[in-house]
Formats: sequence, structure tokens, C-alpha cells
Amino acid sequence: MPQLRIALAQVNPTVGDLGGNAAGVVSWARRAAEAGAHLVVFPEMVLTGYPVEDLALRRSFGAAAKDALTRLAAELADAGCADLPAYVGYLDHDAEGPRNAAAVLHDGRVVAHQFKHHLPNYGVFDERRYFKPGQSLDIVRVRGLEVGMVICEDIWQEGGPIAALGRAGVDLVVSPNASPYERKKDDARLPLVARRAAEAGAPLVYVNQVGGQDDLVFDGDSMVVAADGTLLARAPQFVEHLMVVDLDLPGGAAKTDARADDEFAVRRVTVSAAPVPAYEPQHNPAPAEALSEEAEVWAALVTGLRDYVRKNGFRSVVLGLSGGIDSAVVAALSVDALGADAVHGVSMPSGYSSEHSRSDAKDLADRTGVHYSVQPIARMVDVFVDQLALTGLAEENVQARCRGVTLMGLSNQHGHLVLATGNKTELAVGYSTIYGDAVGGFAPIKDVPKTLVWELARWRNAEADKLGEVPPIPENSISKEPSAELRPGQLDSDSLPDYALLDAVLDDYVEGDRGYQDLLDAGFTAEVVDRVLRLVDRAEYKRRQYPPGTKISFRAFGRDRRLPITNAWREGTR
Repeated sequence: MPQLRIALAQVNPTVGDLGGNAAGVVSWARRAAEAGAHLVVFPEMVLTGYPVEDLALRRSFGAAAKDALTRLAAELADAGCADLPAYVGYLDHDAEGPRNAAAVLHDGRVVAHQFKHHLPNYGVFDERRYFKPGQSLDIVRVRGLEVGMVICEDIWQEGGPIAALGRAGVDLVVSPNASPYERKKDDARLPLVARRAAEAGAPLVYVNQVGGQDDLVFDGDSMVVAADGTLLARAPQFVEHLMVVDLDLPGGAAKTDARADDEFAVRRVTVSAAPVPAYEPQHNPAPAEALSEEAEVWAALVTGLRDYVRKNGFRSVVLGLSGGIDSAVVAALSVDALGADAVHGVSMPSGYSSEHSRSDAKDLADRTGVHYSVQPIARMVDVFVDQLALTGLAEENVQARCRGVTLMGLSNQHGHLVLATGNKTELAVGYSTIYGDAVGGFAPIKDVPKTLVWELARWRNAEADKLGEVPPIPENSISKEPSAELRPGQLDSDSLPDYALLDAVLDDYVEGDRGYQDLLDAGFTAEVVDRVLRLVDRAEYKRRQYPPGTKISFRAFGRDRRLPITNAWREGTR
């Protein structure tokens, strides 16, 4: 039975860094060659990074990407990888327009290429805005075996190119992907890949990108699945990884008498016809152990924050430490992502700050080792309040805005990136002060509901206990009742429903896009539904001005959920 050693290069590219991404491809391809691989597969658009958004429409960038691909083929040959076919995703630009493409590089040349067929246009994807779909399939003969390819969304669609490859006859299908993470998505991938392998009648090699790009994070989770749906290998999530797998393949899959497919033009290209001499398999890694839900979310948030900071050239971050749960979790995430020396926490007490808020902030700094300073804002607040005769809500908000000015001043002075510490629940109902606690360059828990913030805090402390480390988050920050402390005795519960109830309503309204009557039918009272929906609908202008933050849910605020700011429609009205 013919054999083939496949290398899956689960790597972390940066959008627009053509030179850096190409160097990464060469480095990982060299490692694959040293492992004796006969074929290496990289993620979707690895040469340009993904998503490139409107860069795809810029002809100069498209031309540079094609030039970089040509140079990369030569660089691979110069690096000793001439005999190793490499599947590399890139941006093409032909007479019809931009293309999401992947090429096969071999012996210093581009020997085959293919365009993505199904262009997603939902959620965070706008590919129909940018790309033209492909209509052809290149089947490449490698070591006498027929290797077909589909790109990302092509495997999420029944039929189409996968079915065409099955009709044409292939021994193996490779699939470069840039599939963003969201909670529990890895549970859906394996059944999906198994179905497509069965449809093609061949094993499927699924290679996914890893790393953060703006508000998206990619988790890897690359895998190899047999034609019968058996999981043969699976890479760990959220780390760069080269997974090398030995496969026994039947061979002889090409159907020379197959009729021409009406939808796709099939072209066969031979890279190497001689089969691999029989060898003893050495690379059969056990599938990576699945992460718990909390561990998976934490890893996603750490990865998204780390890459946003590093890829945008920052060396350090600064955030306000209030002693509350949100800032504590953001601080712990920052330490895990960047190291304590890169994190600067600032306590900014006002005249209404409690003693425990100050002591809990100091306790967190001591536990995590972050840089810590105290910048009282009472005198700043007094100047604004006295000069403008502010009272009530205006006085409360000026406290938050003095804190925002303080953090931005420290950012400008020292080059720190300011982190906003608000969570998804607060953002949903507008429980934040624009130009106050909403200031910042990145919001690590922007897509994390309040109840999940507590769950993550408890999980992270438990993990520290298991390792014999100091739990990073003070127990008092977890257990005390939340408060913005902008007036005497203030509690979040004064103006918001209980967070467990609030998150349940928001999950149905925001994530599920359910209407007023649907929410009543789900058992929520009219009073709660009216109150929550009114808060959510009125806060759209605030959300538009909030910093980006890592997406972990099916529907995050931003590209996933786009509503007009000026909007007279209210649920429950006719």
C-alpha cells in the first residue's frame, strides 16, 4: 500500500508582513523536510495573513503578494526544500479581480494553484466583497498519489469541490484554513471534516491558522481524518505546531474514465510519479488532549491579547486596577500573555472609593508581580465638579473620565497600550462611561459575559493551586458584590438585574437574535425584557466607539452584529 508522510504547519502569520510570513514558511518547511515529510501544508493565505480585508482591493498589495510567492518558491529551493511540495495560501489578482488562492511550490517554481470556490459572507466574513470565486481544481500527483485541495469554506459546504474531487478520484485531500475561534467550535470541526472525507472518499488533512489578528483569534486545531471518519491525528490549540503524520493510502484513485465535471474544470499536474519506497512509520502522534471550556477560552483571550500587543509594536500595557473582578481578570490575562514586567496597574481612588477596593487592587499587584502605582483622582474631579457645577450622573461620569485621562496620559508618556476592562454584559447594556472606563486600545474581555468572567477567575485560581502557585486573583475581588463606586454605597444591582438573569436574556437577544415575544415565551417577565432591551438598544453608539477585543462567541459586538445607531425600531412595538 502506498505511503506518504504529511506535515501540517500550524503557524501564526501577520497580515501584510509578506517578508516575515515568507521567512516563517521557509523555516517551518525546513523542519518538515528534516522530519522526512513528502508534503507540507500551510494555512489559508499564510503568505499575506488573514483576513486582509480591503488590502485585497489594493492592486499594489496583490502584485506584491504574487511577487512574494514567486520569490518564496525560489527561497524554499535554496533552503534545501526543492523536493518538498509546499501548499501555501496567498492573495492572487488576475483579470477578474482578487482571489483567495493556494499554490503548490516545488523545485523553485509555482507548479499549481487553485482559487477558493465558496466565499463566506456571514458573521465576521465579507469575502464576497473582496474575492472572485474559483471554478477549477488542480489535482497534483505527489509520489504517485493524487492529491486534491479545498480551501476553508469549501469544506463547510456539502457538495461543490469536495464532491467533484470524489468524482474525479483522489487519494488525499488537503484543506488550508483560516477558521476563527469561537466557543465549542472545535467540537463541530471533527464531524464536519469526517463528513467531507467520506464525501471525497479519501483522507482529509485540515490545517488551520493559529494566533490573533485584531478582534479575531485562530486556535489551530489542525487534524487528519481517514475516509471512514476515524481521527488519525489532531494538533494542540493556540500554539504554533508542526504535526507530522505517516499515512497508508490505497493509491490508484484517479478515475481516468470519469466524465468532465459540469461545474469544475479539473486539471492534473504531476510533481513526482514514483511512489515512496516502503518504510516503517515513525510519525503517528496521538490526538492532542482537548482543553476544558474554561482553559480553551482563557487560551483564546491570552493569545488574542498577546498578538494584538506584539504585532502592533507595543512592549507594555497599562490598566486601571479597581479591586473588582473585571480588572483583576484582565490583569491576570495580561500577565499570562506578556509577563508581569510588561504590565502596569494603576489604582485611581476617588472620594467614593472604598478601602477594600484599594486593598484588593494592591493584593492583586502583589500576587501577580505587576508594576503598581496609585494615582488619586479626587482633586482632578473636584476641579471639574466645582467649575462646571456638576451633580448626579454628570459628577459620576467625570470620575470615570478623569481615570481615562490619567491612563491615556501614562500611555502617551511611557508608550503603554491602554487596556479597557469592560465585559460583554456591561457593553451590552451601556454600563460604562464613554471617554472614561471605555478608553483604551484593546479590550481583552469585551466578548466575555459577566458570569463567565467569574467562572474564569475561579478556574484560573484553581489552576494556580494545582501547580502550587499563588492564585492571581484575590478572593475578595471574586466574592464581593460588584460596584462602580461612583457614589456612596453604589452597587451594580441598583440599576441592573441580577447578572445571571441579565446574561440569560442577553444570550437570547444578542447571540440568538430572538425577538420580544420569543423572550417572553422563553419565560422572562415583560418587566425584565422591556428593561434589558431598552438598555441594549440605546447603547449602540457606545459600542461603536469601544476598543476592539478578542471574539470568543458566536456573535460578538462589532463585525458579527451590525445595527444602525440611529434606529427608531424597538422590540415589542408594532
